[in-house]
Amino acid sequence: MEFRDSQAIYLQIADLFCENILLGKWKTDEKIPSVREIAIEVEVNPNTAMRTYTYLQDKGIIYNKRGIGFFVSDEGYEKSVSLKKEKFYNQELPVLFKTMKLLGISIQEIENLFNSGYNK
Repeated sequence: MEFRDSQAIYLQIADLFCENILLGKWKTDEKIPSVREIAIEVEVNPNTAMRTYTYLQDKGIIYNKRGIGFFVSDEGYEKSVSLKKEKFYNQELPVLFKTMKLLGISIQEIENLFNSGYNK
C-alpha cells in the first residue's frame, strides 16, 4: 500500500477496511485479517495496524471476540458508508469545489459528465 503524507497512516488503512466492507469483500460477522496479517500486508508496524483496529472498533465498524479476532459488526456496512461520506464531505468535496471554481466548471457540467457514464 502506498501512503500519502496528507493523512495519518492508520486512517488510510481504515479507508481500505471500509472499502473492503463496502465492496462486499468483508461481510457482517465475518472474521477479518489479524493485526499482524494486516501489518505485514500493508508493511506497517503492528502498533500502527492496532491503532486502525481500535479506531474502527470505536466507530462501531468492527468488534473483537476476545481470543478469536476481529469481525465486521452488524452495522459495519452502514457505519462505513457514514464514515466515508463524512470524509468526502469534509476533505474531498471542498477541494473539488475550489478546483471547479478556479476552472469555471459548473455543477451542470459535472452532472452531464456523471450521467454520460464518465464516472465508470
